[in-house]
Parts: sequence; structure tokens; C-alpha cells
Amino acid sequence: MTTLKMTLASIEGRHLLAIVDEYITLLDGPRDEPDPALERLSPPAYPDDLAASAEFRLSTREDGFDQRLADALEVRTGLERFEDEGGEPTTLLEISTHALDAWLRTLSGIRLVLASRLGIGRIDAHDPDDLRFGTYDWLGYRLEILVQLADQHDAR
Repeated sequence: MTTLKMTLASIEGRHLLAIVDEYITLLDGPRDEPDPALERLSPPAYPDDLAASAEFRLSTREDGFDQRLADALEVRTGLERFEDEGGEPTTLLEISTHALDAWLRTLSGIRLVLASRLGIGRIDAHDPDDLRFGTYDWLGYRLEILVQLADQHDAR
């Protein structure tokens, strides 16, 4: 099994684990209550046809959330080593190529939730110097690293 390797500071790993846990709680919680973050995870499939979008959402939303939850649980398993407060200052995180899509979908999903909570509508709609957006930007950086690692792997 091929793995991609990414160095992660232990404190980053613990923070990421906590964020993934919160995401799991969101996905595993009530889905029938109005929540803009959950809506952001399942946007309208047909923006010009509200009836078709509603029908599509009704038939696919639960499966989509179930897949997101399964992905997040797989990522959480990869982060379990960070549950311990001690350990090395940095850790070489190994992500199997099989789990890579789950990682990409999970980090992207978390960024969508954060964007919803922070009121970010477009990618360039926030001030990078505003500290409230630090986690959002950091997750984008980690996503970029994962994509680069995947591209390097595919180029072999």
C-alpha cells in the first residue's frame, strides 16, 4: 500500500483532531434543523430550478452526509496518535493513497463549514490578516500540501 507523508507539528495534529471531532459531531447530529453550515455542505444541484433542487436534495442529502461522516471517521483514525499530549514535537503523518480522497473531502468539508460560520461567501471575501480566519487559511494550506503530494505520487 502506497502512503503519502506529511510532517505535522504535534500541536497542529491535536488541533486538527479536535476540529475533525467537532465536524463529526455536526455530521452525526440532527440534520433536519436549519443550519447554514449543513446547507453549505449540500448546495442546490439546480440553482435555476428550485423544485428539481429540492427533489435532488431529498433523495441524496442523507447519503452525502453519511459519506462525509465515514470520511471524517477515517481521517480521525489517522489522527488518533495525536490524542496523547506528549510525544514528539513533529510527527510524520502517513496517509494511504486509499484514504487520500477521504482526507481531501473532509478538510474541504470542514472549510465549507468554517466559511459558513465566518460568513465567507467567496474565496477572496476575507481579510487574511484577520485572526478569526486563521484555521480556515491553515486548512487550505494543508489541503494544498495534500494535493501537491497526490500530484507528485501520480507523476511517478
